[in-house]
Amino acid sequence: MQRNPDDVKAGVARTRERIAAAAARAGRDASAIEIVAAVKYLASEDLPLLHAAGITRVGENRTDQLVAKQDAFGDLFTWDFIGHLQSRKVREIVGRVELIHSLFTESTALQIESRSPAPQDVLVEVNTAGDPDKDGVAPADLDAFLELLAPLANVRVRGLMTMPSFAESAEQSRAAFAALRELAAGAEERWSGTHRFAQLSMGTSQDFEVAVEEGATLVRAGSVLLAP
Repeated sequence: MQRNPDDVKAGVARTRERIAAAAARAGRDASAIEIVAAVKYLASEDLPLLHAAGITRVGENRTDQLVAKQDAFGDLFTWDFIGHLQSRKVREIVGRVELIHSLFTESTALQIESRSPAPQDVLVEVNTAGDPDKDGVAPADLDAFLELLAPLANVRVRGLMTMPSFAESAEQSRAAFAALRELAAGAEERWSGTHRFAQLSMGTSQDFEVAVEEGATLVRAGSVLLAP
């Protein structure tokens, strides 16, 4: 199905308006929040529509699709990896992406350390909801994981990410987002000079306004960008 370029422009503009309104409610500057267009379900040939609508950063969940889409339209965007990253797939994306949003295992961290041609920026994924169906470090284990990462020269922590449990309403995700903000604030104090926590990746098309109200700096929006 060929997408309507005007619909995409309208969807992106409307999403930016909603982000700005949520930021205003929280007393935040909307310019501190960046859209990461989640392109898992977007065909490669539609990527230029996002660029034409003003999107400059995209995130892909699958390593093979990231490689294919970046090979086709790499110069249009900054590229992030936002999905579950298996340690055996690390070699396919290090050096290709600005930010890996989903680091939570020692094996993947060690693969990044050994295979990255230069320091790789990462976010530590935290399971703030305590959901057994979600990936991420348990909040109680965050400091131990950060200690493990501290000596790795090619793994640079830039913040945290979370995926809340499935919820019927966006408001039900607020506690998970607030917990991530609080974890980042505490970690910033304890790990100053070793790790950085300026970036909080949280919120999708279903709940990004609540995520912005709770401190998101990176919003992983998908379907909401594609329709007015």
